[in-house]
Amino acid sequence: MSFTPPPPPVFTRENYHIWIVKMKTYLQAHDLWSVIENDAEPPPLRANPTIAHMRQHAEERAKKHKAMACLQNGVSDVIFTRIMACDSPKQAWEKLKEEFMGTDKTRQQQVMNLRRDFENLRMRESETIKQYSDRIMAIVNSIRLLGVDFTESRVVEKVITTLSEKFESKISSLEDSRDLSAISLSELINSLYALKQRRANRQEENPEAAFQAKASEGSSVSAKGKKPWHNRRAKKCKEFGHVEKVCKGKPKEAAQQQARPAEDLQA
Repeated sequence: MSFTPPPPPVFTRENYHIWIVKMKTYLQAHDLWSVIENDAEPPPLRANPTIAHMRQHAEERAKKHKAMACLQNGVSDVIFTRIMACDSPKQAWEKLKEEFMGTDKTRQQQVMNLRRDFENLRMRESETIKQYSDRIMAIVNSIRLLGVDFTESRVVEKVITTLSEKFESKISSLEDSRDLSAISLSELINSLYALKQRRANRQEENPEAAFQAKASEGSSVSAKGKKPWHNRRAKKCKEFGHVEKVCKGKPKEAAQQQARPAEDLQA
């Protein structure tokens, strides 16, 4: 099958980390990435070469020029002036990398800062798991673009260990049916959403189960030092099951005080 790649991506000074990934793939598609990595001339022809050997040798020597043409056409005119004096595609590639990605020391510092941001991430109560995973992947992709390997299992572990408390029961249910050490991030998110949907459907079919679920949530709040609503006593009527704001009863002492003036008048 013939494959004609599109024109090379053009770097205009912004989003260099994205451009370098696209350009590397473009060069690999044309079988030109090896000359960027090695920057070595092909071995000389042996004595009495065949026409096929001469053709192959010429093609190998031409790869450097093809790779340089790709790089020169893959940058804007302003960026081209930075590499037009380079003698080899490897030299041009490294010059762009040093200027727009920084030195090895600078990249190491950037990776350290991003890793710290990653470790400090925690799920907000107002977030969905999809929103939280998007925040995590934004940092992970920035680390990967700096050339650092970041495994999927590490991302999944981060999500599981930093989810808000409302996901604890779902994670426990998921552990019973799946190997969380081998699950992908997309599978984790889809599984948690599926569990949430199944529980919502069961609660619609069985209102009593929904009431018990709310009661258990109240118990978890109680563990933090607050009483669940069904164990709290209103100050006015001294009855359980509601709080002061919704209490319609009057204090007995207040009722007795209202009755006393009438008795005094009769006396």
